[in-house]
Amino acid sequence: MKKRILSYHFWLLGALSFFLNSCNTKHRIWMGEKGEQKIFNLNYGNDKRQVMDIFLPEEYNAEKPAVIIIHGGAWFYGRKEHMIKLQKLLFQNRIPTININYRLVNRNITYQQQLEDIKLAIEKFNSLSKKAKLQPNRYILLGESSGGHLALLYGYKNPEQVRKIISLSGPTDFFTKNFTDSFYSKYSVSTIQKMVGDKFHRTNISEAFKAASPIANVSNVPTLHFQGDQDVLVNKRQGLALDSVLTVKNIPHRFVYMKNTGHAPRFFNHKKRDHIIYPAILDFIKE
Repeated sequence: MKKRILSYHFWLLGALSFFLNSCNTKHRIWMGEKGEQKIFNLNYGNDKRQVMDIFLPEEYNAEKPAVIIIHGGAWFYGRKEHMIKLQKLLFQNRIPTININYRLVNRNITYQQQLEDIKLAIEKFNSLSKKAKLQPNRYILLGESSGGHLALLYGYKNPEQVRKIISLSGPTDFFTKNFTDSFYSKYSVSTIQKMVGDKFHRTNISEAFKAASPIANVSNVPTLHFQGDQDVLVNKRQGLALDSVLTVKNIPHRFVYMKNTGHAPRFFNHKKRDHIIYPAILDFIKE
């Protein structure tokens, strides 16, 4: 045990030096008495939004995937600090995490650049994985709302990198008749077409909307998806559609469909969040 502790602290010194030499922005590093580390605002790209917080707890299981956390905000808003409570929960349970900011949708940015940012963050952490004694390209993606959409889409398109996906109220369908005929599509279409980067024609859907839909891109990646039946921001049919496709394709998944529940666990009452959502997430990660 003493040898292990000494080895761990030598790694910390090396990793700390690596982090200091690999950053070109202001960042903070916190080190705990038991060897745990928190690195804030580490660059993974040249844009000011391309930063991530890395939490490495004490004596984590190096054989298990690290969790990449993707915030929500309708693709246009949000920041990684909104997910800090969940990141702290995983840290307390000795699960390494990477909590990322990414470029937000504007005239020049669509979801495709946001997926590219996830790729860049993975590449950055892959370069650090030996220092952290973690396996490269072994990640769990965890996203909330629009971050859930990005987690699902990136994970299904990159199963060689992603071991599991956790989606908290993530949209899944922008092209089927269930979507085009829904009231949800009428009030969300302005946001969605900007996110996709194409015009939305209800009677003649562009292939771009199918390409942006997780249900059209599923692969054999185990998935945990949460959906509230009273969600007015992401209609309940979105979660039901994903559950149906994963069931038909026999892809391992768990669908947590909650009654009398709105949008995204961050906004749930504490009892539901702490006794349903968080335990399900921890069980899924540790399986």
